[in-house]
Amino acid sequence: MNSCILMAEIIKNPELRYTADNQMAVADMFVQFSPPPGSRVDDRHPTIEVVGWGNLATEMKENYKIGDRVTIEGRLQMNTIERDGYKEKRAQLVASRLYHMMAIDSPAVTSTAAATTTMSPSSSRASTPAPARIEEPPSFDEDTDKIPF
Repeated sequence: MNSCILMAEIIKNPELRYTADNQMAVADMFVQFSPPPGSRVDDRHPTIEVVGWGNLATEMKENYKIGDRVTIEGRLQMNTIERDGYKEKRAQLVASRLYHMMAIDSPAVTSTAAATTTMSPSSSRASTPAPARIEEPPSFDEDTDKIPF
């Protein structure tokens, strides 16, 4: 199965368009990766085009912008394009899920939708969601959890 998860930074805002036949939303953007260890300072960062379809396309347009660090889950696809008489292959990532990367010290947790804070009329500061609680994995008793092989 062709599946990958990549962490990258958005370098081109998502562009939303619609297919001609059934008006399905399609968004594309470009992301770049950190350079590999040992690379020269003047080396270019590797980039790839990310494409989202349907609801994910509209979410990409509404919630993501240049400079956002994201984790992208999807599948890689190779496209052959012709430029000036030469055939060129380009990798494209067809996204199935997209997540905002958050700062380590941030208490908020988001899913694919952008997190929003609300202001109450009685208070002057925004409320933030509580940090996610990490539960310990269940402990197993050796006497009762014997594997028969």
